[in-house]
Formats: sequence, structure tokens, C-alpha cells
Amino acid sequence: MKPLQKPANPLFSSGPCAKRPGWTIQNLENAPLGRSHRAKIGKSRLKEAIDRTAAVLGVPEGYRVGIVAGSDTGAVEMALWSLLGARGVDMLAWESFGSGWITDVTKQLKLDDVRTLTADYGDLPDLSKVDPARDVVFTWNGTTSGVKVPNGDWISEKRAGLTICDATSAAFAMDLPWDKLDVTTFSWQKVLGGEAAHGVIILSPRAVERLENYSPSWPLPKIFRMTKGGKLIEDIFTGATINTPSMLCVEDYLDALKWAEKIGGLKGLIQRSEDNLAVLRDWVIANDWVEFLANDAATVSNTSVCLKIVAPWFTNMDTAAQAAAAKEIATLLDKEEAAFDIAAYRDAPAGLRIWAGSTVEAADLSALLPWLDWAYGQVKAKYEA
Repeated sequence: MKPLQKPANPLFSSGPCAKRPGWTIQNLENAPLGRSHRAKIGKSRLKEAIDRTAAVLGVPEGYRVGIVAGSDTGAVEMALWSLLGARGVDMLAWESFGSGWITDVTKQLKLDDVRTLTADYGDLPDLSKVDPARDVVFTWNGTTSGVKVPNGDWISEKRAGLTICDATSAAFAMDLPWDKLDVTTFSWQKVLGGEAAHGVIILSPRAVERLENYSPSWPLPKIFRMTKGGKLIEDIFTGATINTPSMLCVEDYLDALKWAEKIGGLKGLIQRSEDNLAVLRDWVIANDWVEFLANDAATVSNTSVCLKIVAPWFTNMDTAAQAAAAKEIATLLDKEEAAFDIAAYRDAPAGLRIWAGSTVEAADLSALLPWLDWAYGQVKAKYEA
């Protein structure tokens, strides 16, 4: 039967993600709207966002944190265009975003010395094959596959190359080993549920050294330039953004950071996300029609939880029919206003994707589960009729 109780908040999108519990638009009433971001009040807000980011994430002394344009995509491409080419690079991909960075490097930058280490959705590449003499570009968490790297043990402490990590659905939800990461990027619209369009780039001293001692052979757009006269533009990392940011979005980010501090900082954020994953894991174990897309339990994402349908009636269909059936489940839940935006990513295998980051309440996930079973039963009955 159709469940009676719906999630109090049915927002389970993997980006932009749900706002923090208790959020209202009134939280942003002190945003310095109509003021220049170069004015004292604007720069102070941007500097506060940078400082709180570093504090919550535990970024080491000597690392630089900057707010940049173009969401996580802009931050990653800023790193690729500015830093690559000094040595060979290993490109890792096991889902669509990692594959996109391979396209950038091979077809846009057209680098000569590129190795691609890839895996199908659900798996990781062989991380032991990463060469510490080369740069490496990878996502920490595959947002569209629900597969994360379990730790940074595979990254050499004696590496000569730089590690460039797209951490957009991992920052604030997973324990990132900063001593192993030279460039880390994310967008606050993911784990903290902030408003979109802004990215964050975090540079280690090794990355700064590369920037100051290497100039790529291709021209750099102004929006990517982090150096001037062979020196890092330090102002970028103290609040003087390259382009004009939205002070409303910055105020929203500050609100999320302050909430994160109140619930215990990074440890509190990770715990909430892990608790949310536990709700979904128990349900997966109890149901024989669904499994995690990740094949290794150690790599199951605690933010973008991707699910595959394994019932024979579903797996015996061709991929187009599977995609249609999975979409019907998501559409049915959307229509009932029980869950919004939980269809699998368009390039991923047919299934469902449920955000379990810290801004989602475990009680809402628990209320969602009977609806998942109900919607699955409705679609199954249709296809078996």
C-alpha cells in the first residue's frame, strides 16, 4: 500500500543539495547587497568565508584557499590549465566527471604525455599503477557512480608530481588527507547545500611552487590566472576574487559554515553523513531487488549514494527499457512529492541516486524508504503485467 508518511524534506538531489536543517531566507538578511565586493565589507565577508573554510576542513598552515568562478568545474579547469604540462600526467576516471577531465586534457590542452587509468561504473581503477613521478588528476568521490577512494594510502609521500583532486562531493563529508593533496577543488553547492556558481580551490605549497616556476605554453584566460610576474597573486586567497562574486551566495555559504561549526565541525558533518548512509545500507541489505552500484563496500559513497536494480525482471530487459523503468520510479516519487531528483545521472547505469550528505536528516531518509519500495512495486507490476 502507498505509505502514509512522507519525508518532511523530500529534497535528495545530488547538486544543488538540500539546505541545512532550519535554513530560511531570513538567514541572509545581512548580506551586503548592492555593495562592491572590493569594498571593505565585501572583502571582509569573502575573507571570513576563506578562513572558516580552512578552519572547518582542517586545512594546514601554508595552504592557500581561494574563491573562484564557475563552480567546481571552473576550479578544476583553472588547475588543469595552469599547472599541467610540466611533467607527464595520470588521469583517473571511473564515472562521468573524471571522464570529462580526460577530455579536457587530451582534446583541449592536447598534452602529449597522458596516461588514462579508468574503470567502469561501480569500480575503481588500479590505484597501485599511479606513478608518483607524474602528476595525477582524480575525483575523490565519483558523484555519478557513488564510488569513492577509501583513503589516500595509494598516494606516495615522496611523489615528484602534483595531485589534483576534484573533491566537490567529498569536501565537508569525507576525511581528506591534506598532506597527500596539492590542489583540491569543490563547490559549496554540494555538501553544504550552498547556492551555485562559485568554486573553491585549495593549493599546497608544492602547487604554489609549480605555479611560480612553470609557465604553460598555451595562453591562459584572465579568469584562470593565479600568478603575475612569476609570483602567486596572494590577494586571490585573501578575498580579492578574480571576478565579481555574488555576495548573497557568499552570505549563504557563511551561514552553512557557521551551522557546520555548531554541529561539531568536520567530525560532526562526517558523522551525520555516515549515519545517513547507515540508514540506506540497512535498507539495501534487507531488500533483494536493490544493491549499491559500488561493488566494493569500502568504496560506497556516503554522499551520492547510487543504487542499481538487480531483480531479474529488470536485468533481463535491454538498457533502454531499464533506463525507462528506473526513470518511472523516480518520476512516480516526484509526482507524489516523496522524493525529488533521485534519478541516476544521465551517463550512469539505470538506477537511483540519493544524496545522503550532512544537510539531509536521517529521519527523512527513513521516511523515504517505504516510498522507494512502493514505487518499485508499482513499476514492477506494470512491466510484469
